[in-house]
Amino acid sequence: MAKQQLNLREIPPPQRHPKIFDAFEKLESGEALTLINDHAPTPLYHQMAAEVESFDAEGYTVDRVGPREFIATLPKK
Repeated sequence: MAKQQLNLREIPPPQRHPKIFDAFEKLESGEALTLINDHAPTPLYHQMAAEVESFDAEGYTVDRVGPREFIATLPKK
């Protein structure tokens, strides 16, 4: 599975979701978007699951790798 990566930690919060949705839309089926974030992206997960038909919610993963570092993988069906 091919992966694209976005480091969101330096991006202002109001700009994060538009960047994520734009990057996710550009993925091909079977690819995934990996996010590096300063908090657990739980609200993003719920928004993607509710609004994006091509989001593979079952394949979604998130790992805490530091006190303010989370890595989430958002796969596309």
